[in-house]
Amino acid sequence: MHNPEMHNQAENQHPRPFTRPDRARPLYVGSPVYRRAAFGSNHPLKIMRHSSVLELVELLDWLPDAAFRDTVPADVEQLVEFHDRDYIKALQYAESAGRVSPEVRERYHIGTLENPVFEGLFERAAMTVGGSVLAAELACDGHTVFHPSGGTHHGMPDRAHGFCYFNDPVFAILTLLRRGRERVMYVDLDAHHGDGVESAFADDPRVMTVSIHESGRWPYSGGVDDRGALQAHNLPVPAGFNDSELDYLVDNAVLPLAARFDPGALVLCCGADSLAGDPLSGMQLSNVALWGVVDRLLALDQPTVILGGGGYNPWTVARYWSGLWGRINGFEIPQLLPAEASDFLARLECDLIDDDEVEEAWLTTMADSPYPGDIRDAVKSVAKAAIH
Repeated sequence: MHNPEMHNQAENQHPRPFTRPDRARPLYVGSPVYRRAAFGSNHPLKIMRHSSVLELVELLDWLPDAAFRDTVPADVEQLVEFHDRDYIKALQYAESAGRVSPEVRERYHIGTLENPVFEGLFERAAMTVGGSVLAAELACDGHTVFHPSGGTHHGMPDRAHGFCYFNDPVFAILTLLRRGRERVMYVDLDAHHGDGVESAFADDPRVMTVSIHESGRWPYSGGVDDRGALQAHNLPVPAGFNDSELDYLVDNAVLPLAARFDPGALVLCCGADSLAGDPLSGMQLSNVALWGVVDRLLALDQPTVILGGGGYNPWTVARYWSGLWGRINGFEIPQLLPAEASDFLARLECDLIDDDEVEEAWLTTMADSPYPGDIRDAVKSVAKAAIH
């Protein structure tokens, strides 16, 4: 699914040395669009996610006006750098008509239970791409950039896939290449294989994709021996994957791959569905462990775009991404949340999680208790295969 135009357009600019200004603050990219309801009434993504992160960081006084950058939607001519024009037109029509024909549903996979048609669909999807383009531009100017509304890593050039209509991480990577980064490393920490990004750069040696995801879970791709792409490294892990195992993979696979590839920029997909308590995953990670992975990748001191991704438990999503924003800013993570933040979390709802399953810590704390455990042979073998 590689578009040859992507390679040519991204080479138009000569590399420029990366310099991080002494006082360049991390930046948060977002839009009021994400405060609106989306995906309809019967969908895992109908929950408050991006709006709850904004609300929580504002309640904690972690988002000064100077740190926020409002984005604009990508236009059609930007979108066709990766997506088919006919597919883009189909999405535009679906939004305006509020429905699709059976033929369009079959061809483009929109208007399904997985990828429903809803008010504001095209604007929201295009805004996500625009946000990731902006994030990559700002990263090249020296900022660490957080765009939690990004991370639609399943989107394909000619169809919707896995709740994703466009593929914004692809556009972040293309922007970094166009700005002169000679090699870009994409690290996907979502519970589901980052198949759309991997296939986009399948024959592009300038991009390395590394995906840590749960084995045997949708989209049922990304096996350890799936090495069709030039620089694709898949690390499928067993259910119950814990903090100790994550640290092991970072030490023995992710960082060695980074040292070998020597990237000039990073794009991180920080899906929250890898957290313990997510209803669509069997992984058992703490947000503290995932924050630690981001810390270690930021230590590579390259332009970095941090995206969101999946996540279907509104409480763990809000705490993970809000805490991640706090962490990259150097803010102290409170042991207990202030009353107004706890009250806000207590008002969140999720049809996939029963009331008696909501843990007290999800309402009162930001940082999870760690989930250490044994490092299983299956994880060790995945690490070994990734670097050989």
